[in-house]
Amino acid sequence: RMGWLPWGLCILPALLCLQAIWENQFYYLFGFLFLVFIILVVSCSQISIVMVYFQLCAEDYRWWWRNFLVSGGSAFYVLVYAIFYFVNKLDIVEFIPSLLYFGYTALMVLSFWLLTGTIGFYAAYMFVRKIYAAVKID
Repeated sequence: RMGWLPWGLCILPALLCLQAIWENQFYYLFGFLFLVFIILVVSCSQISIVMVYFQLCAEDYRWWWRNFLVSGGSAFYVLVYAIFYFVNKLDIVEFIPSLLYFGYTALMVLSFWLLTGTIGFYAAYMFVRKIYAAVKID
């Protein structure tokens, strides 16, 4: 549900990267890409911490996989945008190039999902350890 926020933050670099990969255009803004990556890490971490906090306030302690899926949810939007890009921007009509495009896109989406899910999980895990370490038992 909350995957749209990190996706909204990195939509422009995603467009530039897709153009660099599939349209033979040069990508030379690596400093900008690194800055967007830092923003993505921070936003995934914050979304994960907020979702875990709401879940723990509702006394639902099964946050592990749900948190991984929530923070990795922006990969779904990457997939939707890649399909939109394929339909509207590329002129690929043959089967093999389409298969290559969607194969590489599936690998990128899976990698993005694992990356953002892991970032969110570790941020939430550190948050939970920190708040439970502060609890005083008398």
